[in-house]
Amino acid sequence: MNIILGATGQVGSAVVDNLIEKGLPVKAVIRNEEKAHELKSKGAEVAIADYFDLDALKEAVKDGDLIFLLTPENGTSDDVLGDTEKLLDNYHKAIGQSNIKSLIGLSSIGAQHAKGTGNLVMSNMLENKFSDLNINNVFIRPAYYYSNWLMSLDMVEESGILPSFYPTDLEFNMISPNDVAKFVADKIENGIDQSEVIEIVGPTKYSTNDIAKVMSKTLDKEVNTHEIPRTEWSEIMKSIGFTDDATKNFVEMTEFVVSGKAEPEGKKQSPISTNTTFEEYLNQFV
Repeated sequence: MNIILGATGQVGSAVVDNLIEKGLPVKAVIRNEEKAHELKSKGAEVAIADYFDLDALKEAVKDGDLIFLLTPENGTSDDVLGDTEKLLDNYHKAIGQSNIKSLIGLSSIGAQHAKGTGNLVMSNMLENKFSDLNINNVFIRPAYYYSNWLMSLDMVEESGILPSFYPTDLEFNMISPNDVAKFVADKIENGIDQSEVIEIVGPTKYSTNDIAKVMSKTLDKEVNTHEIPRTEWSEIMKSIGFTDDATKNFVEMTEFVVSGKAEPEGKKQSPISTNTTFEEYLNQFV
């Protein structure tokens, strides 16, 4: 049985869909019972468990052979890294008392750094949590998701302005979250026989200016970019409901990306490139 945590998120839900399409057994572990019907209708088993409830988590994963997990970002947390550690402790205990033989963790480009990267530290913590368990540990490090740009799509359509926390000419790796999910599902289908870290990126780097050009072409309207001043970052994040600690970690992560250091580690192999361009991805939504 393939246990999928985060099965209602954008990557987790697509992993579930891909596995079902392949005819592979899936159990989705979710916290919101209201979403169970949709998953069951697709052909997945469903278990309801809050990941901070150790007993419920143990029960949900005990019959698994493989588990897919992640460290979800939480803008309402007053202690982002502390809560991440509690979550990972529960993962570790639940897996350790189960039949699970392999783990796939959704990490991130930049996870090789143990500090100074804000939310990306969560991925570093994930990668270093399970080495004492006698199971295969596979960590997938994707680049920046194309889907992050969709949060500004309404503003772009209304005003023709694409805001960005990054310098508008800064190029960095991006990727379709759908490609990430397909890669994970293919990895599960092919079987896991060793521990490894795999970095995956899209077909090319993009800058905010590049993203604006694609949006302009797709929407058939002029799109201009606006770099949000560093002095406004915290105010903006708090205005959308982020706590002080969540804001601090977001700002630290953003500064890390702006520094140009958010690059693949390339320790054992070059990053694997996927095929979907941002234009192809955007066309699915407009």
